[in-house]
Amino acid sequence: MASTRRRRQMEEEHENHERWMVTYADMVTLLMVLFIVMFAISQVDQRRFEALREGMAAGFGHTSSPFQGSQAVMPEPGTQAMVPIKPMSMEGDEAPNSEEMTRASIAQDDARRRYAEALAEVKRLDALRRRIDRALAERGLRNDVQMKIDNRGLTISLVSRHIVFRANLADLTARGRKVLDVVAPILREIPEAIDVDGHTNQVKVQPKFYATDWDLSSARAVTVLRYLNERKGIEGSRLSAVAFGHEKPLIDPSHPQSQMLNKRVDVVVVSGADEATRALFETVLADRA
Repeated sequence: MASTRRRRQMEEEHENHERWMVTYADMVTLLMVLFIVMFAISQVDQRRFEALREGMAAGFGHTSSPFQGSQAVMPEPGTQAMVPIKPMSMEGDEAPNSEEMTRASIAQDDARRRYAEALAEVKRLDALRRRIDRALAERGLRNDVQMKIDNRGLTISLVSRHIVFRANLADLTARGRKVLDVVAPILREIPEAIDVDGHTNQVKVQPKFYATDWDLSSARAVTVLRYLNERKGIEGSRLSAVAFGHEKPLIDPSHPQSQMLNKRVDVVVVSGADEATRALFETVLADRA
């Protein structure tokens, strides 16, 4: 009995020793977990946490959100603020109108297309202008012509700085014929229609050989038209003559040289673009300038 009691006491002492070790190990483990949790909590970025919380609220309809651009959640470079998702309203006046959006998109596409067409046409007319300018410069006739691009097309004004037309007459001078001899071969190569506009200056006297300024300006236009057709081979179906009298001066009549420069014929290369596209020529020219 005594030996049995001693063995039991020894077993109880052994069991108490192992229980203490387990308790100690559990306590150390719990302490380690506690420190890990505390360390993890100390690393929380409060700003990011608040931003995320407010962003989640905005996503469900709240109006304030850091994703609207006022404050970035991610400070790293290359990030971009997000637009909050707004729940779809059931009311018709606030719901997006797909038909209006489609019409607006079509209108924008049409405007871009027309602008591109106008730009291409202006560039083509400008290339033609530069070609004529070089040809005239080679012959020393550059100062006899003024050119411009407008919503009609390319206007080549045969000005009388070097007496293209004599006073009161509709006959081309030798220098006027030289100018047309340079310009006509280039015009013959292009397909566009050509308007020939006759003009007089603003001197308020009756022309010597014509009843009115209208008659004189018409005769000048017809003279140039016939020269282009009969002498230079440009098809008559492409040509038309128009008389403007003194109604459309090239420069202000008060200018000292107006009497010479306004007495002229304009050869107009009429653009083949439609009216809406030609209406954009001035915008394109302003942008290019």
